[in-house]
Amino acid sequence: MLDFTFHMPTRIIFGAGRLAELGRTRLPGRKALVVISAGGSMRRTGHLDKVLALLAQNGCATVIFEKIQPNPVLIHVDEGAALARAEGCDFVLGLGGGSTIDSAKSIALATANPGSYWDYIQSGTGGRKRPERPALPVVAIPTTAGTGTEADPWTVITREDTNEKIGWGDDSTYPALSIVDPMLMVSVPPAVTAMTGMDAFFHAAEAYLSTARQPSSDLLALEAVSLISQFLPQAVKDGNSVQVRTMLAWASTAAGLCESLSSCISHHSLEHALSAHHPALPHGAGLVMLSLPYFEVMARFQPKRCADLAVTMGEDIEGMELREQGLALVTALRKLIAAVGLDGLKMSDYGVTREEIPALARNARETMGGLFAVTPVDLREDAVIAIFEKAYR
Repeated sequence: MLDFTFHMPTRIIFGAGRLAELGRTRLPGRKALVVISAGGSMRRTGHLDKVLALLAQNGCATVIFEKIQPNPVLIHVDEGAALARAEGCDFVLGLGGGSTIDSAKSIALATANPGSYWDYIQSGTGGRKRPERPALPVVAIPTTAGTGTEADPWTVITREDTNEKIGWGDDSTYPALSIVDPMLMVSVPPAVTAMTGMDAFFHAAEAYLSTARQPSSDLLALEAVSLISQFLPQAVKDGNSVQVRTMLAWASTAAGLCESLSSCISHHSLEHALSAHHPALPHGAGLVMLSLPYFEVMARFQPKRCADLAVTMGEDIEGMELREQGLALVTALRKLIAAVGLDGLKMSDYGVTREEIPALARNARETMGGLFAVTPVDLREDAVIAIFEKAYR
């Protein structure tokens, strides 16, 4: 029996060169808080200057907030919201990778409501309040093909003093407008291309396995898995092809749509615990490190669905028993990780120790327990510890 809700309110403008439409399309406000990372890449690439010029052309005033870290933190969300209120901004524009756009969503919610953003987090030490008002409108302009946050309401922020990295969102944190221009992604370095691309892959694969799945998310998930398997190794090898970048950009957006229509599963919960405790660890890298033992467990309990993913990635499973067909996903995943140059990743290189694994397992369940509820396997704490142990090196 089919039983689902389809809600996708974001207007998405997609295609090479379509950033130019920012200068003439209808905007959700007249003064934007433009949120970018602290690393300087938006200035070095010229992306920021282009966006500011287009907004000015469209009659929009701007204020820049330039403090976002690769794993965005609560203090900057609250600081950005204070700036937006003080400057009278009526919408928030996120320009950059997933961290920046997630921060823009969180700032938009915090600007419109009293107190701290963490007051509205629904798990861990969050205040569990319901927002009194919807978030300010958000415009998302991604410059990486990874999170798909331009096509979903979710935002992930870390509270540093408690090592909690928690996702949140509601209908008001869907971007009002997203412009996905693959031309902005040509300058992304190979390692970042690989890590963000694998993040998109796992969004799609997890959505396909999730108990929250529906027909439309299944179609989009298989599309994203197929495109990433084919084009991500090419982009890592030579990122200058606009055609390849376009295929990856669509795969990332499709995977983001899966996040709106289905859900990630607890693979993401485990990674959030890792990068909450070790913020220098890129999210995509953490997912890769955990993926083989995690999906081996999924394959044992969901062999048919995992076999579907394996075939979509190009594996020949004809003549195999069902158990082996499911495990073909792990084989395909190992090949993809090697093809994009991430097979040498080690937790120990980022300061993770074996001794902290039990604490990481508890953190995963306590802060992101909601994703365990839509995981098709009942993963108790001992099972989570076992996955961490097998992934550790």
